[in-house]
Amino acid sequence: MDKWEMYMKIQQLLKQGFSQTKVAEKLGISRSTVHRYLKKSPSEMAEWVETMKSKKRKLDPYKKLILSWLRMHPDMSAAQVQDWLQEKYEGLEIGESTVRTYVSALREEYQIKKETSPRIYEAIPDPPMGEQAQVDFGQTKQKTTDNKEVKLNFIAFVMSHSRHKYKEWLDRPFTTQDVIKAHENAFKWYGGMPKEIVYDQDSLIVVSENSGDLILTKEFQLYRETRGLTLRVCRKSDPESKGKIENVVGFIKKNFAKHRVFYNIDSWNEQGWEWLNRTGNYKIHNTTKKRPVEVFLLEKQHLKPVSKEINIETNYESSITRCVHKDNTIRYHSNRYSLPLGTYNKFEKVCIKETENKQLIIYIPVTGEIIAEHSIPEGKGILIKDRKHSRDRTKGIHAFIDTVAQGFEDKELAYQYLDIVREKYPRYVKDQLHIILRETKDNTSEVLSTALIECVKRKLFSATDFSDIVAYVKRQRRVHETTIVREKEIKQLNKLSEWVMETEAFKRKVDTYTELLEGES
Repeated sequence: MDKWEMYMKIQQLLKQGFSQTKVAEKLGISRSTVHRYLKKSPSEMAEWVETMKSKKRKLDPYKKLILSWLRMHPDMSAAQVQDWLQEKYEGLEIGESTVRTYVSALREEYQIKKETSPRIYEAIPDPPMGEQAQVDFGQTKQKTTDNKEVKLNFIAFVMSHSRHKYKEWLDRPFTTQDVIKAHENAFKWYGGMPKEIVYDQDSLIVVSENSGDLILTKEFQLYRETRGLTLRVCRKSDPESKGKIENVVGFIKKNFAKHRVFYNIDSWNEQGWEWLNRTGNYKIHNTTKKRPVEVFLLEKQHLKPVSKEINIETNYESSITRCVHKDNTIRYHSNRYSLPLGTYNKFEKVCIKETENKQLIIYIPVTGEIIAEHSIPEGKGILIKDRKHSRDRTKGIHAFIDTVAQGFEDKELAYQYLDIVREKYPRYVKDQLHIILRETKDNTSEVLSTALIECVKRKLFSATDFSDIVAYVKRQRRVHETTIVREKEIKQLNKLSEWVMETEAFKRKVDTYTELLEGES
């Protein structure tokens, strides 16, 4: 609908008795637009429409190109149009609002509707400068020059304060070695390291969870220790913990990768780094209202310096390959060793390594991810099974809580405490209960009662905290007992002192002193 037609529609609806608000709702325009149109007489409106037709706009020379993009990719955003223009015409200076208005006008004029999707909002306060970076992985499918489709993978980094970004792409899945190299390249890009890095629970980094604690892959653990990294791992797609990197991954997919033609991985990465300088780190951030590149100039001063380059290579010289059997076991020296349930469905083969202290390490050959460790027994024909690989799930949580609660004198308080632990650790509740149950078996009811009251008082609702408090109570009791012994020893000395004080000294008569004094005179 052109401007003159819009003007006539507004006039007709007003004559029918509709208010300006209702007219705006019916025509899908704002009330201020209706008010602006009504301020003009028919002759003024006609003159204004003619003026607008003859008026040249800054993006008119690129109109055909922009139209071709919008028709080919109806879901293309105005921000991506701006980035593509600046990529194609180096040195082109154009404001975001100018592009947005022009693209909107073209969509309206040529009836090109834009697909929309709900936006994910960030809700976490920004950490201090240099405090934190967030890391995540992404994947896209791109068209090649011969119209085939290729799957690409990328790793993205973002500084949580400044929103300064870095990314790398591969045309194959990432390995742990690739992740480590990407970290090294990111630290070079930033010129330092943040104090903390937040990750997803990715199998390239994390092997498994133990009562909420994380066990890293052998390679990444070695890298972490070498570089002195402080890391925190959160659940996948958790915007409360790492909303910033979730948004960055989406921004890379929609603004950089979408509709871009893939030639080869080297040129793709070069385009990506140019995009970071041109758009990713230069464009004003929608939340902070600042350019990441400008804020990062200050944040860079707060990063930890990176030491000399390191070279971490996987070292499994004596590793041997073994086939995974349907019962999730492998065979080694005529014995069977268990693997986590589901291993057979994921991997056909695994690698094993025998250590000097008779331990068998089982790991994934590509990533170095350790999936099981067993002690090697004497003898043959033995099934060596880790109970974690076939956890008993027949016993309900309620029954388990009942069993643990029986170990306390104040059962009502114990139930209250265990219910909160269950709410706090729903995924690890059995592991938590196992730890508390072990403490109830190894300690007296007096120690357990004191520890339980202290945990509730201090709001420490986890099995590890409970164990720590139990250990603290036991230490305090030992100190108290030692003090009592010492006090008894001191009292015995006091009795001796009293005996000495009660002993009377020999007393001379006063006459003796009188005679001595008179003799001197």
